[in-house]
Amino acid sequence: MKLHGLYAITPDRVDSARIARAIEGGIAALQYRNKRATREQRLREAKSLAALCRKANVLFIVNDDVEIAIACGADGAHLGRDDGDIAMARSKLKGRLLGVSCYNSLEAARAAVAAGADYVAFGSVFPSPTKPGAVRAPLALFAEARALGVPLVAIGGVTLENAPQPLAAGADCVAVISDLFDAPDVAGRAQAYGRLFAHEIAQ
Repeated sequence: MKLHGLYAITPDRVDSARIARAIEGGIAALQYRNKRATREQRLREAKSLAALCRKANVLFIVNDDVEIAIACGADGAHLGRDDGDIAMARSKLKGRLLGVSCYNSLEAARAAVAAGADYVAFGSVFPSPTKPGAVRAPLALFAEARALGVPLVAIGGVTLENAPQPLAAGADCVAVISDLFDAPDVAGRAQAYGRLFAHEIAQ
């Protein structure tokens, strides 16, 4: 399960039609994130999106909740600072991906990988409309973190215009919410991101 390309994250209001268009446009992974829903609704939505991603061979990750990730047959789970013990999550997610948010800390990333994380995310790399108060992560972190040997995800304020910066710095993925799902043509925007990665491979 190689993680490389556009890492889409759902808005809190899940719109299956727009998510389907993002998948059609060629995203590498979809993270289901819904902070507002009840647990029952989250499980229902996660199962529906997992089926959609499975059909298209797109990695499906559940944010915050290892149990829902397992219950819906997701490819993995992603944990933030307050989402539980990494080593415990690793023991539950046998054969599945485990991602961890490390914000602006290389030390946290080292600890996460040592505890079993398959990939780590740094951010906010740019000012974020989703989390305006988020700590900023310098792009230099990506070059420093290459030695960890796991895929690196850049998150926070990423747009089609600024995405080449974290990619040039060493990120394997850019995680995007607003710039993808608020676009008038979601599939077209996903394809445009895909061309950034195609260009990167060609170099």
